[in-house]
Amino acid sequence: GEIVNVQIKRAKVLEHFANKQPCLIAIEACGGAHHWGRELTAQGHSVRLLHARIVRPFVSGNKTDATDARAIWLAVQQPGIKFVGIKTEQQQATLTLHRQRELLMKMRTMQTNALRGLLYEFGATFAQGRNALFKDVEQTLEDLSAQLPQMVRDSLHEQVARIKAMSDDMLAIEKRLGLQLKADPQMQRIAQIPGVGVLTATAAIATMGQASAFKSGREFCDWLGLVLKQTCSGGKVRVGGVSKRGGTYLRSLLIHGAHNVV
Repeated sequence: GEIVNVQIKRAKVLEHFANKQPCLIAIEACGGAHHWGRELTAQGHSVRLLHARIVRPFVSGNKTDATDARAIWLAVQQPGIKFVGIKTEQQQATLTLHRQRELLMKMRTMQTNALRGLLYEFGATFAQGRNALFKDVEQTLEDLSAQLPQMVRDSLHEQVARIKAMSDDMLAIEKRLGLQLKADPQMQRIAQIPGVGVLTATAAIATMGQASAFKSGREFCDWLGLVLKQTCSGGKVRVGGVSKRGGTYLRSLLIHGAHNVV
């Protein structure tokens, strides 16, 4: 029952725990947590990642490393605590691709909207949609040659090229995600579900960590965000468009494989 306060430098963390008997180690799920979870698990320790919202109620006083550590220590001992599944390196690599694609999509949307707005100031209008914009933008710039200085037209041409380059980069990332899908059996199982494509299958597996971390189909659906409302049709309750039995099916599909799902 003794509580010992020890400050450990980052470079000494693995060395410190390598000399300890296998024990329970609790870590707040923040940057680098999955890496440390994998490394400490490899040493034989039992690692539990806690979501920040679970730790926060136990932080007392000013937020420091010591108070955070004590809060994590208190939180991990509470009954019924749900832990975050530790992601594999492959899952984190897949998430990196998704985050790069998401950033490119945001940048492309901002650049496209800005381009449309800039040209609207000179009376140029386009139909809705990115494809409609790029279908006519080059001709529009030529038509505005009398109104726009050459340096402005050159700058807008460069902006169009940047947007197209971002689209090409997104396609390249999607191809890499397709290769991830072909190499991962769990992603392939998810992709077998009608309506699920490469992006959904790879993102779902990479984000969830360990499928066994979910105790029920309902909890799995909750994680997916599919329990916002319930409807009743034909005597069957459906949760956000996915039945409870369907949620159990998805969880079992991920943990046990298609051949074990009844």
